[in-house]
Amino acid sequence: MIPATRGRNKRVKQLKWLAKFTFLAFMCVIISIIALLSYTRMQGPPPMELAFPTQFLANDGSMIDSEEAGQNRTSVSLEEMSPYLVDATIAIEDRKFFSHYGFDIKRIGGAILANVQSGSKEQGASTITQQYARNLYLSHEKTYLRKWNELLYALRLEMNFSKEEILEGYLNTIYYGHGNYGIEAASMHFFGKPAKNLSLAEATMIAGVPKGPSYYSPLNDLDRATSRQHTILTSMVEAGAITEQEADQAKQEKLHFVDQQAPEAQEVAPYFQDHVKALMKKQASLTEEQVKAGGLSVQTTLDPKLQQQAEELIEQHMPENELQVALVAIDPRTNEVKALVGGKDYEDSAYNRATQSKRHPGSTMKPFLYYAALENGFTPMTTFLSEPTSFTFDEGREKYEPSNYNDIYANDYITMLEAISYSDNIFAVKTHLSIGEEQLVQVAESVGLGTLKQLPSLALGAQPVSILDMANAYTALANGGKMKEPVFIKSVADGEGTNVFEQTEEQKQVLRADTTFILTDMMQGVFEPELNSYTSVTGGSVSKKLSHPTAGKSGSTPRDSWMIGYTPQLVTVVWTGYDEKTDINQFTEGQVAKRIWADFMQQAMEDELTLPFTRPSGVVMKTVDPHTGLLSNEACPGGRPTAFLMGTEPLESCSEPEETEPNEKETKPDDGLFRRFFRWIGGNEEESEHWQHRETEER
Repeated sequence: MIPATRGRNKRVKQLKWLAKFTFLAFMCVIISIIALLSYTRMQGPPPMELAFPTQFLANDGSMIDSEEAGQNRTSVSLEEMSPYLVDATIAIEDRKFFSHYGFDIKRIGGAILANVQSGSKEQGASTITQQYARNLYLSHEKTYLRKWNELLYALRLEMNFSKEEILEGYLNTIYYGHGNYGIEAASMHFFGKPAKNLSLAEATMIAGVPKGPSYYSPLNDLDRATSRQHTILTSMVEAGAITEQEADQAKQEKLHFVDQQAPEAQEVAPYFQDHVKALMKKQASLTEEQVKAGGLSVQTTLDPKLQQQAEELIEQHMPENELQVALVAIDPRTNEVKALVGGKDYEDSAYNRATQSKRHPGSTMKPFLYYAALENGFTPMTTFLSEPTSFTFDEGREKYEPSNYNDIYANDYITMLEAISYSDNIFAVKTHLSIGEEQLVQVAESVGLGTLKQLPSLALGAQPVSILDMANAYTALANGGKMKEPVFIKSVADGEGTNVFEQTEEQKQVLRADTTFILTDMMQGVFEPELNSYTSVTGGSVSKKLSHPTAGKSGSTPRDSWMIGYTPQLVTVVWTGYDEKTDINQFTEGQVAKRIWADFMQQAMEDELTLPFTRPSGVVMKTVDPHTGLLSNEACPGGRPTAFLMGTEPLESCSEPEETEPNEKETKPDDGLFRRFFRWIGGNEEESEHWQHRETEER
C-alpha cells in the first residue's frame, strides 16, 4: 500500500504544480493584456487622414509629377454606400468584424500554423481594422514587426472609434485599382453611378477588387473577376446576408461597365517616370500602394531642359510611320540619367524600348573590341588589309563572309584609327579573331552588357543588348574607365523627411584609364572629315554641329540604326528601328538616329564648358600620318595628333614613298600571334572553334 500512496501523492503534487503554473501563466497573460490596453489607451486616437500622394521631383527640385494627378478620391458616409457593398465586404474580408476587438485570435493562430507548415509568411489574418491601420500608417511588407505594429494601431483604432467609423474609413481609403481610392470613386469608375445605387451584382463585383486591384479588375480580366464575385456571393449566403435565390439572380445579372477612355499621356518624361516607379518597387522594396500614395518625395536625376529638348527633337525628326525611337542621356561623371525617351508616342505605346527591349548594336560594339585589342598589343597604327575576305572555321567546313557597308574596301592596309573612323568590318573581324573572341566577351561583361556568346559576328554587334545598358557602358569610355549602374533616383523620403532609400553605390574602375583615353582619342576621328581616305568618316555629316571635343560611334544593322557619342560631361545614345521584324529603309530612315543625336548634343552642350578628355599618365601624343602610321614631316604633312601608350608610339618618320605591293606591308604587334592568325584564315588552325555566325552588314 505504501508504494501506491506515494504514487498518488506524487501525482497530486504534479497537479498542484501544474495548477500553479497555469494560474501564473494566466495571470501573466491578463497582466500583459492590461498593460497592452493601457499602453494603447495612453497613446490616444491615431490620426485618420487619408494617405498623401507621392511626388516626383526633377534634379532641380521642380515637380515632374504627383500621383495625385492619377488618383480619384471621394469620401462618403456609410449611409451613402450600398448595404450590399457593406455586407459583401464584411462577408469576404472579416465576418467577425462587429464582434472582435481589432484582431481575430482564431484567424491569427490558423495563419501562423499555415505559415509554419509552408515555411513562408504568405498566409494573412488581418481584420478590416488591421487592414485600415496598415493603409493609414504602415507598409505592406510581410514581416512580424509590421504585423505587431499593425495590431497596436488596430487596438488604438478600436479603443477610440466606433465600428461604423472604422468601417467607413476603411471603405473610403481602400485601393480599388485604376487610380481609384474609396468605394465612391470605384463605383463611378466601373459603373458610372454613386456607391449608394450599386446593385447586389455590382457591389459584389467591386468588393472583390481590393484583394488584387490589377488581378481582379473586371476591366482587365472579366472572367477572373466574375469568379471572385461568385465566391463573395457564396460567402454572403453563408454569413446569412442574402439568400441563395438572391445570389443566383446576381450571378445571372449582366453588368454594364462604363466605357473607359485611355488615360491622358503624362506630360513630363512618362517613360522615365515609369522606370523610376519600377525601380522604387525593385530597389527600395516599396509596394504599389506606397509608390502611388505613400506620401513620399522622390528626388530623381531628370534634367527637365534636356528631357524637353529630347522629346521635341524626336517629334521633329521622326517620320510619320511605325518607326520607333529610344534616347538615353547620362552624365558619365555620376552615371545619373538626365533624359530618357522610350518611344515615339507614349499615349500610343507605353512600352519602354530604352529599358525593356534588346537590339543588335551593330558597330557600336566595336569600341569594346578595339579596347580589348589595345590591351593585347595593338596600337592605333596597327594595320590589317581591308578587302573582301572569307573566313573559314569548323575545320574548313563553314565560311563567314562579312562585308563592308556598300561593299566599299580600301584594298590596302589601313590602321586601327582609320578602321574606327570608317567602320571597316573586315578590320574588325580580323582583330576579333586574332586576339581571341573571348577577349571582347570579357570586356563587354565588365561594362555591364551581360555575358555574350563567343561568335565571329560579335565583332559586328550581332547579339542583342539593352539600349540603356549600351548607353551606360559608354560612360566608362567617357569617364576614364569608371562606371556604375545607371542612377535614376537620388533619394526617396517619407512624409517626415526621413530618407527611406538612396543609391550609395560607388563608381568602380572597370577599364584602364590610359587605354580608355587612347580609344576615346581614336573615336574622335569619327567626326574628323580630314581623315578621309578611301571613304568618308561615318560622323562627317554631323561634325559641324559639334562644338565640344566629342567621341562616338555609329552602328546599323538591317533593322537597327544607332548613334552613340560623348563628351566628358554627357553620353547620349539614340536608337531607331521597328518593333516588328521590319528592315529600315537606309535611304529615308537610316540617318534619323544620327540627326536626332547631333541636334540633341548641340543643344545640350550649348551652355557647357569646353572640356578636353583628361589624359592620364603613361600616355604620349604624337603627330602621325593616319594612313601610314609614321611620324609626320614634310614628306607627309598634315598629320593628326594621336595618343599612344608610352613606349608604343611610332619612332620612324615619313620618307619619300616607294612602290611596293600591298602584301609587302605589314605591322605586327605580335609576330607569333599574327602568323597563327593568318594560318587560321587559311583553314590550317587545328584549334578552330565551332562558331555560329550571322553576317551583319554595318557601318
